[in-house]
Amino acid sequence: MKQKTDVFIIADSIYAPLGKNAAANFQALCTGKSGVRNHDDAQRSPVPFFASLFNNYTDIIVPGFTPFESLLLHTAKEVIAQANIPVQDPRTGFIVSTTKGNISLLEEGVSADDPRLSLAHSAGVVARELGFTSTPVVVSHACISGLVAMITAKRQIEAGLYDQVVVTGADLITRFILSGFQSFQAVADEPCRPFDANRKGINLGEGAAAVVLSRFRPVGTAIRLAGGAVSNDANHISGPSRTGEELYLAIRRAMEEAGVKAAGIDMISAHGTATRYNDDMESKAVKLAGLQEVPVNSLKGYYGHTLGAAGLIETVVSVHSMKNGQMIPTRGFEQPGTSENIHVCSTLQPGIFDTCLKTASGFGGCNAAIILETDKPL
Repeated sequence: MKQKTDVFIIADSIYAPLGKNAAANFQALCTGKSGVRNHDDAQRSPVPFFASLFNNYTDIIVPGFTPFESLLLHTAKEVIAQANIPVQDPRTGFIVSTTKGNISLLEEGVSADDPRLSLAHSAGVVARELGFTSTPVVVSHACISGLVAMITAKRQIEAGLYDQVVVTGADLITRFILSGFQSFQAVADEPCRPFDANRKGINLGEGAAAVVLSRFRPVGTAIRLAGGAVSNDANHISGPSRTGEELYLAIRRAMEEAGVKAAGIDMISAHGTATRYNDDMESKAVKLAGLQEVPVNSLKGYYGHTLGAAGLIETVVSVHSMKNGQMIPTRGFEQPGTSENIHVCSTLQPGIFDTCLKTASGFGGCNAAIILETDKPL
């Protein structure tokens, strides 16, 4: 019987309106800062809207690369330096997570057949700039892209294809993207309120993040990606399951892979978009998994919904919560308002968080779940 390969998160990075690295972001979260603001930006929307947007990111723009590609480069370079890994080695893989990529180029007047609109093109130019010799992979699976990218990297390592994989993801908010969510009447006219009885919908956000997954255990306390699974509702093009059974299936399979029971989960980092149906569905899935007493948070009140970067950003924050013993509260939550009662974390909560469940759901009924575990030295 083949011995199981452990996979560890050995480096992480976040570049977002709250901060230019993961440590700065976590410190901002611990002090209750939010990037969500009211924006009156006629280039993006004919009406004001709440979102977490960059004021300026010219410091990371690389000549010859788009802002989206520059964000990928910036976060990937940071984790490569942290982990000190050989990107030229064919045993090092590279994955890009995004939903929209360079879609902003359409608003600048480029033709629809411009090769720069291809996600594979962006992944290719970024990989070459970084020096990768392996073929890059693109994961674009709605709002679960970040988690699916990490699950894909985990499986590549377990299959023996790579020793380590760099996963980077980013999305920027354009008029095209914002108008799509506005057409669903899903955008709140105030800061979002995940899981709250008076929630009105989402805020969008911009950001990028990256991690390095490796089969080599780092020195000291490490975070292991112990399990991961994906499912689909097959319910509706935009609306989630009404029962939560399909997200529960992903949660259950991730827990089974990790070998952990409900009693072993210390915290849940939920998708928590603050839309009526998503939050209800997640509460049902949490209840089905027997996790209704486990503290749950959503980070959308700080970052907005960062689309293809959301799973990565929120996983990195969870990693820092586990390492620092501080669970970030759900900003905007005041009064329980989901179909099933769950334990929403509403204040900064100290504690021992050795095992974390991270979930995500997206358009098309897609769901993903991963299990993070603290691996302490013997």
